[in-house]
Amino acid sequence: MRDVDCYLCGSSDRERRFEQDGISLYRCNACGFVYASPQLTDEGLEAIYQDTYWQSDRAKDYGYTDYLRDRALYRRTFEKRIKVLTAHRSSGRLLDVGCAAGFFLDVARDVGFETHGIDVAVPMLAHARDTLGLENIREGTLESAGYPDGAFDVVTMWDVIEHLRDPLTVLREVRRVLADDGLFVLETQNVKSLFARMTGRRWHHYKMLEHLYHFDPRTLTTLLDRAGFEVVRWTSRRAGKYVSMAFIHERASRVGRWLQVALTPLKWLGRTGVYANPHDEMIFVARPKPRSKDG
Repeated sequence: MRDVDCYLCGSSDRERRFEQDGISLYRCNACGFVYASPQLTDEGLEAIYQDTYWQSDRAKDYGYTDYLRDRALYRRTFEKRIKVLTAHRSSGRLLDVGCAAGFFLDVARDVGFETHGIDVAVPMLAHARDTLGLENIREGTLESAGYPDGAFDVVTMWDVIEHLRDPLTVLREVRRVLADDGLFVLETQNVKSLFARMTGRRWHHYKMLEHLYHFDPRTLTTLLDRAGFEVVRWTSRRAGKYVSMAFIHERASRVGRWLQVALTPLKWLGRTGVYANPHDEMIFVARPKPRSKDG
């Protein structure tokens, strides 16, 4: 792991908010960007997104309790979220960066897109190919994939950008592989949301090992502009998730043991799903800015 300065402006002038498991959360005094430090190296990050990440016994701090077991809930989530995309475009070649087990791609295929996906999580890609029958699935990073310029009409990133050590490089690669009239849709958490401010250090998205950066509408707009995009709109309206009652009980422990005990009856409902949207996540829709004459 290594200590880092502000990714957005490079300043080392920062305010430490709190520490969790040896990692501190900082707010940059120069530009207001919120980030974790120290951070894992690129190799360390890629290593954690394998088997134990998707079946974690510490999911409130790291990974998922059982990602594949909740596949029906993820599908319902993406059936709601894809409506943000289809309001602007309903067909074409679509690339999902960080596609995991392919749940979003399965929904996108059903509504008429030609689907492509890429991820470093080898165990999840096997599910996408073998169980869902998705083709055009690649292992690796977007930067190493070698897709041609302008290959896709739509690129999506769901719960990905906060995990990337160098998000600007990845966003510029998105711009390169996206057609000039294409659409980029990404979702991440909003550190300045009311729910995040109310819950403070107990906010459920402060998972320090994996969530390296915490964006808000201003900082994400700034990053997209640097990468060559203009924002069409952003919304929290369809950015919630279908979650199980067991998930709610598990995450309650971040607020306090007393709340987890009080919500113990939720465990009896197990995998029963409910739609939860505390409006602490945001979906951005962006289009490429015109390319400069020198490319």
